Amino acid sequence: MLAPLTNTPRDYAWGSSTLIAELEGRVPSGRPEAEVWFGDHPGSPALLQDGSSRTLDAWFAAEGVATDSPERLPYLLKLLAAGSPLSIQVHPSQEQARAGAAREDAAGIAVDAPHRNYRDDNHKPEVIVAVSDTFEALAGLRPLARTRVLLDALGDAPGVARLREVLGATDDAAALRDALAWLLSGTAGPAVAEIIAAVRAATSETFATEIAAIGRIADAYPGDPGVVVALLMNHVTLRRGEAVYVPAGVLHAYLSGLGVELMAASDNVLRGGLTPKHIDVDELLAIVDTRPGEPPLLPAVAGEPGVDVFAPGIEDFELLRVVVAEGEVRRIRLRGPAIALATAGAPVVTAPGGRVELVPGGAAFASPDERTLEITGAGELYLAMPGRVPRRPAAG
Repeated sequence: MLAPLTNTPRDYAWGSSTLIAELEGRVPSGRPEAEVWFGDHPGSPALLQDGSSRTLDAWFAAEGVATDSPERLPYLLKLLAAGSPLSIQVHPSQEQARAGAAREDAAGIAVDAPHRNYRDDNHKPEVIVAVSDTFEALAGLRPLARTRVLLDALGDAPGVARLREVLGATDDAAALRDALAWLLSGTAGPAVAEIIAAVRAATSETFATEIAAIGRIADAYPGDPGVVVALLMNHVTLRRGEAVYVPAGVLHAYLSGLGVELMAASDNVLRGGLTPKHIDVDELLAIVDTRPGEPPLLPAVAGEPGVDVFAPGIEDFELLRVVVAEGEVRRIRLRGPAIALATAGAPVVTAPGGRVELVPGGAAFASPDERTLEITGAGELYLAMPGRVPRRPAAG
């Protein structure tokens, strides 16, 4: 089966009021539109336009496909539009997610409780590819030698001096862990205010982009300790078609722009600032990887002509960017259930089980029995499917 797939944008406060509407060529709704989910995740399952009015999870259930079957979607594809910064966050590994969900289940914490950390027992590695001309993000903790140079540009206010002191350990990962613990402890408020004031007053050619970004974050979340956490992170500006890959444990936040996001089918988030939502500092520190490094960019690998492949080497997913000109045909071999999401032009997706004409923002679902897709028309789409790595059997 090949059928159109739709969903309603989620109106999170950080969403853009224009980006998704502009992509789809419609008048903005006037509300923030943050994410459109294309998948079978129970948090917001997509709707099949096959005449049945079923959601995608209901279709799998009707087909008798168990939730742990290899034919089930191991991923969740999203269109994400950030009008203001998302929370700083980190996602657990598979082992951490299973242990955390079991622990909270045993404690009787409802799955939808605001203070629950683990909504499910799955990990949540993710890739985001820029669809807008630029997409701004924070990804990973900056090498500490460079952060110390940045702090030198902020002067000698007491809060800045205190942060330098906390970062003084000889082991960089331990120093950054200490800094996160201090900043999120609830006792660093005066120092946070002094550091933010120093950022606003600072001038630096080397760190002009980072200082400007932190200033914008501080405008959105005045006084939030996450502003100073952001100061420790790599600032990344993706160009259209460039990607970041965020594995388990890597601290990150998306700041602005429109992107296609593909992740394991999970909603597990541990937050580290820039949010009014629950922050469990102890649990965050238990799963975050504080080893500093360069931004985790994921270069595309050229596949067939007109096809770029974003493959992080995991079993859950792989993302293809497919560009086709009028008169051309792209033939894609599938591995399990696939979802195509158009981002430009009018690509046409054809399989033995159907034909779908797409427009920007439109999607199509190919069931697990489909083995190939033909893409024609003129346009661009992103195609999600399971990764090349064989899937492990479910635990238990």
